[in-house]
Amino acid sequence: MEAGNSDLWRGNKRLTEIKLRKSEPVERALRRLKKKVEREGTLQSARARRHFEKPSERRRRKEKAARFSAMLSARYADM
Repeated sequence: MEAGNSDLWRGNKRLTEIKLRKSEPVERALRRLKKKVEREGTLQSARARRHFEKPSERRRRKEKAARFSAMLSARYADM
């Protein structure tokens, strides 16, 4: 690992980064960064680690997400 990139690594995960394109407004680059962070689930995992979640709560949350996903797939199955 290069010394210059050592601040980009935390454990085994690499921090999210984007490169500013030529003559790209900062607002657009920030929007790209936000979309990338959302896709990677970075904020969601950080919020999940804020406090301890009991195994029963975790199971209940995952079941709720599975029900929602099943409802969406059933709704759009014939499209």
